[in-house]
Amino acid sequence: MKIEKIKLDDIKRCYCASNINMNGENHVMFASEDPNVLCEMFSGRNFEKKEKIWETPGGCMSIIPIPGKEGEFLAVQEFYLKVSPSLSKIVWGKYTDHGFEIKDVLHMPYIHRFDIYHKNGVNYFIGATIATSKTCKDDWSVPGRIYVGQLPEDLNEGISVEVLADGLYRNHGYWHDQDNGEDVGYFGSDQGIVKVTPPAKLGGQWSVELIMQGTIGEIATIDIDNDGEKEIMTIEPFHGTEIKIYKKIDGKYQEVYRYDNEIEFAHTLVGCKLRGVNTFLAGVRRKDAEIFYVQFVDGKYQTTVIEKGVGPANLAVVNEADRDIIVAANHTMNEAAVYVVTD
Repeated sequence: MKIEKIKLDDIKRCYCASNINMNGENHVMFASEDPNVLCEMFSGRNFEKKEKIWETPGGCMSIIPIPGKEGEFLAVQEFYLKVSPSLSKIVWGKYTDHGFEIKDVLHMPYIHRFDIYHKNGVNYFIGATIATSKTCKDDWSVPGRIYVGQLPEDLNEGISVEVLADGLYRNHGYWHDQDNGEDVGYFGSDQGIVKVTPPAKLGGQWSVELIMQGTIGEIATIDIDNDGEKEIMTIEPFHGTEIKIYKKIDGKYQEVYRYDNEIEFAHTLVGCKLRGVNTFLAGVRRKDAEIFYVQFVDGKYQTTVIEKGVGPANLAVVNEADRDIIVAANHTMNEAAVYVVTD
């Protein structure tokens, strides 16, 4: 497996790594944690085409395409832990002949991670606040929440939400997965990992299940050992110093792997396929500031470092027919980059 890096641009405190498919072509997207840095999109075989998505503000960790809406997305803006009261909001982006038009659709203090689930023709919004209120950056006295709501067909109406779960301190971790082709989500906090499943039909009950206890900063899942049941990779605790893999054994998740390098401020995990092989991908923001991946080879967990010194805040993986694209918001290096994975 060959991995080649392409640096796309200098982006101060690069924070968001995402992808949107338009006209049958992948467009990778990057945004900043900094309030005064633009959001950009790159396309083309070598990502040589650059386009501005918005000028300001920053504070964007998540950009999510809207299912069934070509060229439309939702994104977080103005998520700043140091700012109180919080300015965080969800905006709607729509591609036009003049580029993206951006409009506010939901103001929610400390909205940090969110997603869109599609089920039985309905798009559902689900969002997590890292806290409900704060007096300063290090105030964690008020827990975060999970909110849900139905996305309207016309987003000019805004988004209405209700509280699904409360009492989640440092509600930072999130992973979008599928069970039997249906969208589910995993949320990580000081209370552990909560699995959330949307209702079977509009107006039905959401399912909320605590599947593992612990101080969980981040989560990803994949069946890394191909035994038919998915394992869980975690960062522990919040902005943590340990990266582990848990396997369900006798009905309980048990640790089977621990990354053995000394780390600080681990921040991002992905469960993915790299050239068809089930893989965990991870990023650390300080100390060695590395990107690495873990695969299960010949009955053992095998760890490979891709690059040190870059410190990704977020990673995403896009699978194409002849290659896989690791989209990397390299926060420590202040750069937007992709890593092209080929056979």
